[in-house]
Amino acid sequence: MKAANSALANSRYRAADIDVVISTSITRRRGSDRFGIEPTLAAAIAEGIGAHRAAAFDLGNACAGMVTGVMVLDRMIRQGRARVGLVVSGEQITPIAETAVREIAEQYDPQFASLSVGDAGAGVIIDTATDDADVIDYVELMTSAGYAEFCFGMPSDRTEGVAMYTDNKSMHTEERYLQGVTWYLDFLRNRGTRIEEEKFDFIIHHQFSSRALDYINALLERESGVPAPTSLTVMEEFGNTASTSHFVALHEHIRRGTIAPGAKILIIPSASGMVYGHMSVRVSALGS
Repeated sequence: MKAANSALANSRYRAADIDVVISTSITRRRGSDRFGIEPTLAAAIAEGIGAHRAAAFDLGNACAGMVTGVMVLDRMIRQGRARVGLVVSGEQITPIAETAVREIAEQYDPQFASLSVGDAGAGVIIDTATDDADVIDYVELMTSAGYAEFCFGMPSDRTEGVAMYTDNKSMHTEERYLQGVTWYLDFLRNRGTRIEEEKFDFIIHHQFSSRALDYINALLERESGVPAPTSLTVMEEFGNTASTSHFVALHEHIRRGTIAPGAKILIIPSASGMVYGHMSVRVSALGS
């Protein structure tokens, strides 16, 4: 709710102008001990902010949730089904860190990745583009389901509470990372362009591991033959905030002044599933 209201306050719109609200949270807590699926969080958020006429639905795609919501809203706007919409997510995932602290027993424990998480809410308002200053050039995602069993969020098998179990050795391999890298370079090739012609100022990955992101950027450089764009991270301050991580990083670097008006940014979602993607955005009207 705070993220949705903040996004509205920093936009040109009122709640009554919103045509659609898409909630993309992995965690859907209602209070400290309830996890709700129906009625949808999106409907509750739309009602809570006063967007009474908006269509509202939840969408789940693990840590790629917000970018997936942006992709769906982008398609709705391009098809004339909506003029302006809100994608919002709120992640309360530190309980998996609390479970991990109780239960981790060895260096390569399946819950090790749970120690790097953080909680965050994020909201983004998207409308019909009127010029090239603020625009989504493209946003695409795909799933490679052969890796679906590398990461599970579920009730702990040892104590009360929720846990995340990850096969880190299988997830963090060149073979897996190359799927997203080569798919993106092939995507550009099919568009008749190359990454150096896109002239990106920055790249924002899903914020899950600084060493892994350095590795992915090195693979991108190796496969494309050109330097990767400057990588923006916020892991030291906020950790891995799941589906909100790209927009937490975007907001924080806008706030810091790292991202200047007119910057072009490559956003690379990745998520358990395994989900890969790429989104090109140009940002000029920078709110607080």
